[in-house]
Amino acid sequence: MKNPLVLTLVCGLISAPAHARSDCDKLACSEVKADIREVEAKMRLGYSRAQGEKYEVRLRKLKRKRNKICR
Repeated sequence: MKNPLVLTLVCGLISAPAHARSDCDKLACSEVKADIREVEAKMRLGYSRAQGEKYEVRLRKLKRKRNKICR
């Protein structure tokens, strides 16, 4: 998983012009999608009940984030 603080610092979302923000949104979107694919890949390998619950919580959070960021 990528560090969201690094992404925010690199993109400079607060003072970035609109076109730069768009590039950062694309970067953030692709990172969230990659994180989702990573969790789904782990789930395909099999897991205990406790791990499955953690995966489901993580996946829900990532999908909510994807819905906000990826337009």
